[in-house]
Amino acid sequence: MQAEIEKLIVKFLNRTISNEEEALLEKWLANPVNEHVFHDYVQVHYAISMDCIDDLRLEQSKDRLILPEIEKVRSLDHNVKPKGFSIKPYLKYAAVLLVVGGGILLLLSKANEMENPVEVVSESEVIIAPGTDRAILTLEDGSQINLENDSIYEADGVKASRAMITYNATKGKISSEVQYNYLTIPRGGQFYVELADGTKVWLNSESQLKYPKNFILGETRKVELVYGEAYFDVSPSTEHQGSRFKVVNEDREIEVLGTKFNVKAYKDDINALTTLEEGLVRLDVDDEEFVIKPGQQVDVNKLTHEASVKYVDVASEVAWKDGVFSFKGKPLKEIMKTLSRWYDVNVVFEDKSLETVRFNGVIRKDKKLEDVLGIMKSRKINTYRIENKTIILN
Repeated sequence: MQAEIEKLIVKFLNRTISNEEEALLEKWLANPVNEHVFHDYVQVHYAISMDCIDDLRLEQSKDRLILPEIEKVRSLDHNVKPKGFSIKPYLKYAAVLLVVGGGILLLLSKANEMENPVEVVSESEVIIAPGTDRAILTLEDGSQINLENDSIYEADGVKASRAMITYNATKGKISSEVQYNYLTIPRGGQFYVELADGTKVWLNSESQLKYPKNFILGETRKVELVYGEAYFDVSPSTEHQGSRFKVVNEDREIEVLGTKFNVKAYKDDINALTTLEEGLVRLDVDDEEFVIKPGQQVDVNKLTHEASVKYVDVASEVAWKDGVFSFKGKPLKEIMKTLSRWYDVNVVFEDKSLETVRFNGVIRKDKKLEDVLGIMKSRKINTYRIENKTIILN
C-alpha cells in the first residue's frame, strides 16, 4: 500500500481528513481490489469491525450516551453490498469508537488473543489533562522566550506564537556567521517550526532542536536533534542550489536531498529510530552507511552502535504529529513511556509482568489520561491508581 494512501486512512479514522483528501480516498476505493485492501487494513491495524464492537462490555459502560449510536451501527445490514463502495459506513464505526470513553479509539490486548475484552470505566476524580502546544525558544544571544498561552514574539524575520515558529529569511542572503536558535519542548508539549529554508519540523514532547537562524546559500543545511523526536518535511535541494540537508543526532548523521522522515532518539531510550516516509535518506553510523527507502526504518543501538534495517508501518510511526498515538503490537512499557511524556506523569509498574503485555490501538492525543487508562483497563491490567502525578499499574 502506498504511504500516501495509508496517511489518508489514518486521517479518515482520526476524522481529520479534508473533503479533497476524502475524495481521493473514495476514488482509490472505487477499485474492488483496493476495497478489500482497505477492509483488511482497517481491521488489522485498528481493530475496527463489528466483532470488536460486540466485544465491548457495553453493559458495564457508564457512558449511556454512546449506546444508541452503537445500536444504530449494529442495525446496519452488512450483507448487502452498496452500489459503489463508500467509506461513510466506516466513518460511523470510527465515530462510535471515537466517543467511547470520552474520545478514545478501541484499544485491544493482543497478548491474550481477545480473551480479555476492553472495559470502559467511569472517569476518575483525578484529572490529568493532555499536553498542549508549548515550547521554549532560545535565541542566539541566550535569551529565552516562553511560547505558550497567548505569547507572541516577532523580530528580525522570526515570528513565534504559542503553536508555531516561522523564519522568513531574505532570498539570496549570504551570512558569514551562522547563528543558532534552540527550540526546547518540555514534557506535556509539542510544537511546529518552519525553518528559514522552508523545511517543516514537528517536534514531540521532551525534545530539543538546534538549528541555524539563516542558512548559508549553497552550503549544507545542517540541524541537530539534540534529543527527543521530530518529523521533518525537508525543502528540496533543487530549491537551494543543490544544498543537501543533514540532521545530526549524537554520533549519527542523516543526509537527505528532499524528503519526509521521522527521527526518534529520546535520552532514556536505548535505541534511536529513523523512519522514512518519502524520498531517500543516507544514515552514517560510525563507519557504516545505510541508504533506506520509503517504508524502512533504521534501528541503532546507542550503546553498541549496532544497526539494522527493517520495514515498518510508517503511518503508525508518524501518527503522533497528526494528533494521534498509534500503537501496533507495542508493549505496555513502551506505551506508558510515550503517554508519560505527553501527560507529564511518572509511571510505576508494581506488576512487572504487565510491562510486556502488547496492545494494538489508536488513541487521540487530546483526551484526559483517565480516559486512556479507563479504556486500557482489562483483566490483564486489574487496577491502577494515581498518586499526585504518578500512575501505578498493578
